Amino acid sequence: MDQEHEIMTIAQVAEYLQISEVTTYKLVQEGRIPGFKIGSHWRVKKEDLREHISKLTHGEQL
Repeated sequence: MDQEHEIMTIAQVAEYLQISEVTTYKLVQEGRIPGFKIGSHWRVKKEDLREHISKLTHGEQL
């Protein structure tokens, strides 16, 4: 398992998904990408993101 990047920042998620950081932040804030806050900073578990992408590719909506 890739433990170095198991927890991702908004910037890392944006790069991973090839979308802007602003869009990524909005999607996480709205709960459309699974994330959690540590203090004032959003983080996303890579495993949760992969599961979410898998659901999207099987027809579920964002």
